[in-house]
Amino acid sequence: MTVTGSHIYIDKQSPSAYRALGGVATAVADVARDAELPRVLVELINLRVSQINGCAFCLELHSRRAIAAGETVQRIATLPAWRDTELFDATERAALRLAEICTDLPSHDLQEIDYERARENLTDDQISAVIWVAIAINAFNRVSILSRHPVRQ
Repeated sequence: MTVTGSHIYIDKQSPSAYRALGGVATAVADVARDAELPRVLVELINLRVSQINGCAFCLELHSRRAIAAGETVQRIATLPAWRDTELFDATERAALRLAEICTDLPSHDLQEIDYERARENLTDDQISAVIWVAIAINAFNRVSILSRHPVRQ
């Protein structure tokens, strides 16, 4: 068992469950690729969900991955305010909207409005992929947050 403070690393404590989550992540990556979601967009989704959840470990990891995929520091820095900029195109905005409703679970009416707006710019395969990416990163955020995974330099 690995312990940090009073928290155990649940990924180390229950490795078979964590491996299964890793399998989900692999399947989700395949779904995103098949739906032709650019890697940069997948990382934007991972970042936005991790921002909402406050997962420092995942923010650091996916910031690096986004930059490696070609994302700019400017867009990463303004991601929390994506609605207030013109830096994100219609497809990215639709994906971010879906990712946010998967994470915040707003009222039914707000979910429906954002979902319908997303449908204007995403195919059915892309909608499914975005939702799966958001579900997967939400799960990883919870593993890291509840385990208190540290961000290392």
